[in-house]
Amino acid sequence: THAWDRHEEIWEKAWGAYDPANFGHGGDQTQHVIWRITQGELDHIAPKVVVLMIGTNNLHHYNAPEIVAGNQRIVELIHEKLPQTKVLLLGIFPRGPRTNGRGVVEDHELHMRKITAINAALAKMENGNSIRFLDLGPKFMSADGTLAAAIMPDQLHLSAAGYEIWVEGMKPLVDEMMAAPVAARIETN
Repeated sequence: THAWDRHEEIWEKAWGAYDPANFGHGGDQTQHVIWRITQGELDHIAPKVVVLMIGTNNLHHYNAPEIVAGNQRIVELIHEKLPQTKVLLLGIFPRGPRTNGRGVVEDHELHMRKITAINAALAKMENGNSIRFLDLGPKFMSADGTLAAAIMPDQLHLSAAGYEIWVEGMKPLVDEMMAAPVAARIETN
């Protein structure tokens, strides 16, 4: 996500050896990513792995199947543009009760039902090779099912401690994916 730039020391320590690039934009929705890819954002690059987590900003106006369809289209576009690139598809992170920047109290229970449905559908996209799925949501939750303020102070965005948890949960799979070549034939579904 875009906010990795707030924690450059964590980013550099975790991912610096891979010469990474962050294409995240604050407030992004699936349709924005689709537009940027079709406009050439992935042209002239050849990453081994793309990490994709998108859809939390779609929760207010779209249902779970629409958000899943957006993710599916993004993965298809990535493989069309970058056939030798693997995709690490992340589940949407959980949200807690919060009042958004416009002063509106969000229906976090509805959001969490959507997130659960979306993540279950995204998990089915994994093919063990060119698409892997990882749900880190449980790592952010307390035993009582809440999000600790030390990890997600506003119940949506991660603190530095949250980014450390993200790295700890994701790094082994990224390392594995970076080391293994993609199979000759990529299947997106």
